[in-house]
Amino acid sequence: MTNQRTIARSFSLDGVGLHSGAQVKLTFKPAPAGHGVKFQRIDLEGQPTINVDVNRVVSTDRSTTIGTADAKVSTVEHLLSAVSGLQIDNLLVELDGLEIPILDGSASPFVGPLLEAGLEEQDTPRDYFIVEEPITYRDEESGSEIVALPYDGFEVVSMIDFDSPVLGQQYATLRGYEDYASEIAPCRTFVFLHELEALFEHDLIKGGDLTNAIVIADQLVPQERLNKLAKRMGKETVEVTQKGILNTLDLKFHNEPARHKLLDVMGDISLLGVPIRGRILATKPGHGANVAFTKLLKKAYMEQRRLKGRPHYNPNDKPVYDLVDIQSIMPHRYPFLLVDKIIEKGETHIVGLKNLTANEEFFQGHFPGNPVMPGVLQIEAMAQTGGLLVLTQQEDPYGWDTYFLKVENAKFKNFVVPGDTILFKMELIAPVRRGICQMRGTAYVGNKIVSEAELVAQIVKRP
Repeated sequence: MTNQRTIARSFSLDGVGLHSGAQVKLTFKPAPAGHGVKFQRIDLEGQPTINVDVNRVVSTDRSTTIGTADAKVSTVEHLLSAVSGLQIDNLLVELDGLEIPILDGSASPFVGPLLEAGLEEQDTPRDYFIVEEPITYRDEESGSEIVALPYDGFEVVSMIDFDSPVLGQQYATLRGYEDYASEIAPCRTFVFLHELEALFEHDLIKGGDLTNAIVIADQLVPQERLNKLAKRMGKETVEVTQKGILNTLDLKFHNEPARHKLLDVMGDISLLGVPIRGRILATKPGHGANVAFTKLLKKAYMEQRRLKGRPHYNPNDKPVYDLVDIQSIMPHRYPFLLVDKIIEKGETHIVGLKNLTANEEFFQGHFPGNPVMPGVLQIEAMAQTGGLLVLTQQEDPYGWDTYFLKVENAKFKNFVVPGDTILFKMELIAPVRRGICQMRGTAYVGNKIVSEAELVAQIVKRP
């Protein structure tokens, strides 16, 4: 586990937005642990802040735009890729316009100043989304497919195929973060010549100037068309090289387009909000596919967070208390003893277990033919488990009983049926005072939370 980090000092840079053509100034500021990455539109009333979150995406039309009802920020992918590639967790980016500057069309103009500002480690451990099973997004219409696979580390592979004789099939790989600044960040965006002409016709790239994009001509282009394009861009003339690239730029890598697609993937999946431990395989990625895939990751991450405290049960391990031990402490007996053994116990938590069979008394009358464990009995089992924690902390654990005072926020989420093994995890919310104990209970069957509640009980000495 590594700690979160931010930048050591503030800095500013400015440039022109690719689509808007507007001049925009960015100011990067350090942020405290747990802050995350946020944009702040200081040009708008109230200076609204936008969290970097995939659920804030409002458009993926040729770039990624995030926003709220009060504000938007567009073309965020290259900046976010730089922040992700440098493993910066907490950052505030102020801007006085709608669109992040395109600069040279890569992430390097952000990487350089971020490194110059210095990276500062913080005291809080970094959270991760750990890919535990394959997660797949597929778009049949575009042919995009993105897969996350379990992997002890971080790796991204991008593969592109535009059916172009110039590009052909390309792929790029980044394993870990060490080579991001030198191998991925410098790779510029690219566009096909016919797309560029269409964008100009619709007045959509007011900030483009042929130095911030690789222009690919995958078919014979009359010089007259090239001259017209050059005039639009303030150039005397342009030509197509033997490699099918406009002579305004030279490729930095033979597979620079595939590397740029990898750059985009990293920027878009950083909208998850936490770094990933896993392998990402992206075939024909695009902003729409990247964002749709990241929403799947977000769903899996939120489920993983919910189950983060899930106890692990190995039936071969010796229990902390077996059934005989439990009966010596608690007065409950069949059919109302609902804990078979205690498998884990600490100062502030305890985990109990119940193996359910079809012979349980409550199954005989609770939906016969479709047996389900009553929710109230799950709450009772939580209370018995929690009672074992507080009773065993007394000098004479055998001379006390526990009584309910209150149950709050009870939720029942999945059925519990014969054959299930249900685990009850009880955690103290506050220290026990004057015999009053407050606990949070969660019941699990496998990877599912089946019920949860907050319980208040009192321990009372037996007469």
